[in-house]
Amino acid sequence: MRLLVLGDVVGRAGRTAVATHLPRLVERWSVDFVAINGENAAGGFGITEEIAQGLLDAGADVITTGNHVWDQREALVFIARQPRLLRPINFPPGTPGRGATMVTARNGARVFVANVMGRVFMEALDDPVRLVEAALEQHAIGSEVDAAILDVHAEATSEKQVFGHLFDGRVSLVCGTHTHCPTADHRVLPGGTAFITDLGMCGAYDSVIGMEKEEPMRRMVERVPGQRMGPATGPATLCGVAVETDDATGLARWIAPLRVGGDLEGAVPPGWQERS
Repeated sequence: MRLLVLGDVVGRAGRTAVATHLPRLVERWSVDFVAINGENAAGGFGITEEIAQGLLDAGADVITTGNHVWDQREALVFIARQPRLLRPINFPPGTPGRGATMVTARNGARVFVANVMGRVFMEALDDPVRLVEAALEQHAIGSEVDAAILDVHAEATSEKQVFGHLFDGRVSLVCGTHTHCPTADHRVLPGGTAFITDLGMCGAYDSVIGMEKEEPMRRMVERVPGQRMGPATGPATLCGVAVETDDATGLARWIAPLRVGGDLEGAVPPGWQERS
């Protein structure tokens, strides 16, 4: 099974990159399932219903989020009627939306996706490990589901790596989001789970984590508040990973980086030729 998982979409530049490249990649490589983090898609802050639908129309099967999920207040309402948009599973009970879902992939397989937020240098949410454990008890790969993806939206690299080791052998992929910088540690862990500390972003890299660089540079030098930061508008890179899983076990055969367009050096999965 072929999984494509993309990092945080930042602003219009990131959305344009997704709309431009994702449909072609899905068709060319016969990708079975696409997950994408959309929490910065609306001007760098949150996501709207229209933007969420645009990402789904471009080929995303599930949209994950993180600490910016409520920056656009309408998300508090429309998330209840959009089962393919997730918010972190460890938000308090009664929070609108859901933190995990199961979706049927293009090839008919059952794919479980969970979205969790870290607690190091972030909000003091509920215990993420306990809640992921509970979700996976009902969605074991190889029996209840054919593949499982865990998006760990966290600041600390160590926390994301702990999640990888904790759930090695129980999910197809553990991927980090939030820091917007792609890491080079993609690998299959000993138990068969693909892992990367951070997927990077779908956005303009001539920026400061996707935002126009002038304002954050000024703030660092002058140390006083100023204008609201806005997303960079230059050429954007579509950034994430491709994972191929074993149909019998749901575990990863291999993982490879994906970088298309924009300023970063390109990278495409070496084994993914067009399917006949």
